[in-house]
Parts: sequence; C-alpha cells; structure tokens
Amino acid sequence: MATQKEPRLAGLKLLLLTPTDVAGIVSPSAPVIAIDAVGAGVGDVVLFASGSSARQTDATKDKPVDAVVMAIVDMIEREGQVTYKK
Repeated sequence: MATQKEPRLAGLKLLLLTPTDVAGIVSPSAPVIAIDAVGAGVGDVVLFASGSSARQTDATKDKPVDAVVMAIVDMIEREGQVTYKK
C-alpha cells in the first residue's frame, strides 16, 4: 500500500520483487518495485517486464510505470526436471 501515489496509479497494487535466477537463488541485484497487473501475491513466482515494455499492459498503458508483473508462474521445468510447482 502507498499513502501517496501519482493519480494515474490509483487503484493499482505495488509489489516489491526479489529477483532470482532460474534455480530460485536470490540475485545480488536490487529489488524491483512493480505494478501488479495479474493479481499476484506474497510468495508467488512472477515474470515482470521493465522499461517501455512495462507500459504495454491494459493496466499500465500510458501510465508512469517502469516495471509491471505480467504473469504468475505455475511451474518451472529445467532439463526435464520440475524445479518449481505452485
């Protein structure tokens, strides 16, 4: 929740994302704050887009956004092994 937001972001949820690699190991890169366009929640593994691509969803079109959650991951399969399942 944010007590103050740019008016065009009213009603949009902000998520703090912790980037990981494909094995689920936390990346040393900085966390990302993203608009949630898909209803993700705490503990979900998600895909996000940043930069101008973040403004291509229906929820973020023409809004001052630099990152958007665009998918919730249900399963990750790597080299024939399921490494993550929701």
